[in-house]
Amino acid sequence: MSETKKVLILCTGNSARSQMAEGLLRDLGGAEFEVASAGVAPSFVRREAVEAMHEIGIDISDYRSKSAAEFTGQHFDYIITVCDNAKETCPVFPGSATRIHRNFTDPPPETVSDYQTRLEIFRDVREQLREWLTDFIKQQK
Repeated sequence: MSETKKVLILCTGNSARSQMAEGLLRDLGGAEFEVASAGVAPSFVRREAVEAMHEIGIDISDYRSKSAAEFTGQHFDYIITVCDNAKETCPVFPGSATRIHRNFTDPPPETVSDYQTRLEIFRDVREQLREWLTDFIKQQK
């Protein structure tokens, strides 16, 4: 069995993309990955993210939005940024972590459109993340 890889997924608010990516990598990667997510300006986990993940059998309802500062000084094998802002403002982490960046669609704020329209966008982002993370996991084998 291969060694567990420690992954930190960063986004701006740690409210949607990074939360869904954390849930997906935990589910798809299993024991091969120790996964955490954080934001450079944390806020709260969006209910649309929770619902979109629930639809595919992944429960992130207990997740909380965390600051990247909570992880400063920890070692990671991979630091994945899922939005351009996080890439540009990512704190420095010690060691030789491989940095990976992929900008995913930013789901709209709660003040934009109706809930169902926003949820459809969250579903699209979830599927983009799932496809990309599936490829990421395959590359680790």
